[in-house]
Amino acid sequence: MPPAALFSCMRNEGLVLVEWLAYHRVIGFDPVIVATNDCTDGSDVLLDALAAGGAVVHLNNPVQPGQAPQDSGMALVLGYLAGSGPDWLTHLDSDEFLNIAHGAGAVSDLLAIAGEGEVIALPWRAFGDNGHKDWPGNTLPAFTACAAAIDPEIVKFKSMFRHRAFAHASDHMPTRPRIAAPRVFSVAGEPLDSDVLRGQPRSKYRPLDLAIRPGACVNHYAIRSSDSFLMKNDRGDGQGKMTDKYHIGSRWHRIANCNAASDRSILRHWPATQDEMARLRALPGVAATEAACIADFAARKARLLTPERIRQWTKGKAA
Repeated sequence: MPPAALFSCMRNEGLVLVEWLAYHRVIGFDPVIVATNDCTDGSDVLLDALAAGGAVVHLNNPVQPGQAPQDSGMALVLGYLAGSGPDWLTHLDSDEFLNIAHGAGAVSDLLAIAGEGEVIALPWRAFGDNGHKDWPGNTLPAFTACAAAIDPEIVKFKSMFRHRAFAHASDHMPTRPRIAAPRVFSVAGEPLDSDVLRGQPRSKYRPLDLAIRPGACVNHYAIRSSDSFLMKNDRGDGQGKMTDKYHIGSRWHRIANCNAASDRSILRHWPATQDEMARLRALPGVAATEAACIADFAARKARLLTPERIRQWTKGKAA
């Protein structure tokens, strides 16, 4: 049985879906499960085509008024996996790519180092816009500029966890343990505090100096190109909120747009990812539905990103 499942909640992510899916299949996640709600770009149709070809599990995530899509989606996937499937589960958004330094860079290599317990803490590393104003077509080869190091002051974490040991999970970590003493390890295999798994959901593991040791990280492409970043205002965030978060020059934009260094290590998987992308696009209906998603992005961009709207969504000196 494959070692770990991957889960994501998505809405209108057809522009980036095939690359994200292909990469994570290449490094060993199986199954990859995507829950969607209220899609208007055709990404739900694209996922149906991918699911028909056996490449993904697509779940409909009906979100009630006032409900956060990621919360309802997590409950959905935990129920889906409850009776069968891999022991391990990871939640990643469509702008997050798990980059494993151990061994061949596979999920199994990370589990061999850090899989003794119930949770592995996966720190974010911020990747910036690399100077791209317009979407270049792919994420991994185009966006290699990043933070020089993981900043303990602003870092947040994702998690790989044994899902049957927990009753629920936030987008950052599992919650409500079903066992008395769940064990948390860093990506370097060092034990971390587990108190954060109880009470209100949190986003940091401690002690931070151990939690950010090298071994693996989540490459967080929160900005990508300026146009794709601004287009996030058309859908809100994973908690269903509409704020100024996705404005150029916003606090989040300043924190996440890190271009001081360069890291190309994830590109060791790029040839295999390209091959898998080609295989996925050859599945019946996939190429056509992906093209429709890309066309939808272009049409929405032309309608929404007028000069006046860009000025409204740009703050301070960035304007």
